Amino acid sequence: MKKINYLVVELFVKSILVHLEKIAQAKSKLMLEHPYIGSVATALKLENNAQKALTFFSDGISLYYNGEYFDTASVEEITFALANGAMHSLFKHDKRLDKKVTHVWQAATDLVVNHILVQNGFTLPPYAYFDERFKAMYAEEIYDILKDEMNMSPDPNDEEAEEASQQTQENKVETYTDKTQATLEEYFEQIFQKYKHQGELPKDLQFLVPEYFSNTLDWKDLLHQYIAVYAKSTYSFMPPHMKYLYRGIYLPSLSSNLLRIVIAVDTSGSIDETLLATFLAEVHSIMQIYTNYEIELITADAKIQSHKTFFPGEMLDYTLSGGGGTDFRPVFHYIDENLNYPTLLLYFTDGEGTFPLHLPHYDVLWVMPKHNDVPFGEVLVL
Repeated sequence: MKKINYLVVELFVKSILVHLEKIAQAKSKLMLEHPYIGSVATALKLENNAQKALTFFSDGISLYYNGEYFDTASVEEITFALANGAMHSLFKHDKRLDKKVTHVWQAATDLVVNHILVQNGFTLPPYAYFDERFKAMYAEEIYDILKDEMNMSPDPNDEEAEEASQQTQENKVETYTDKTQATLEEYFEQIFQKYKHQGELPKDLQFLVPEYFSNTLDWKDLLHQYIAVYAKSTYSFMPPHMKYLYRGIYLPSLSSNLLRIVIAVDTSGSIDETLLATFLAEVHSIMQIYTNYEIELITADAKIQSHKTFFPGEMLDYTLSGGGGTDFRPVFHYIDENLNYPTLLLYFTDGEGTFPLHLPHYDVLWVMPKHNDVPFGEVLVL
């Protein structure tokens, strides 16, 4: 029997944990400071692969990183790496490779991405490509200039290698596209419209409507990312919420900031026990993640059934009643009459009911098992 070197195993595990913690902190930093880019970055599949990345490398679907580099890289550098990968995905650089020389195309696209990141306040690592000459230029234009400057002449061996590389890339992208394109397009539509409405799209990106080819995000992760925007003033990363760290989402503890939202739960007759349990489990999850909150929990069908205010440390204690028809108007009327200045209403419902005619003065997120048209607010599908 082969003897196991437990010291090597321990060092390996510690290295992985360091990577996960840094990546999670970097994701959270992006979500707080650049939420649109952060939302895109969380859709990238992360892979420790030293054969593909000297530092980090994105193919538009995955972000490959070198574990040895991440061992010593700062959280700021890893934040930049995630943002860089997100931007390559947004611009679909992998799909535009065509018959270009791969390493020249990679340099050209990095020059585009890095310029936009600098425009949006990111600090470039010392090794990153950057040249003011290429400001406001498309990657194809930069590629032609770089290729001319390198005095590159055709080489049959190089062409064969490029064709093989491109074929592998095309097969890979096609596989991912078939499985995830519809879901990712829906995800993009949600985050693009959200941050466009809030005026938080990165500079130079207002004209982009990209498609995504990466991992599907769980609706719960999307919900927590959405809520994080409404509680982002003062954070402490020590300690992190370990419950979500393994999923690559680093949700910080709120030190002095107050998360103040209203949550309405539909208890009408069309909501079965399973769906109602899903709604309430997510309310409990929100209370577990945020350590400083004031949550107004309202249950309603065609009328208000209950209202209770929850503060940190309180158990989610409630009495459910309802079972009648669905009318969303009483909740909005009740908020206007009884609650002061909410910033966000999360409404858990099946979406089958009577909506108010007037737009509220606060944001609304409808959480539903399937998409239904709503007169205002945004929809997150379970």
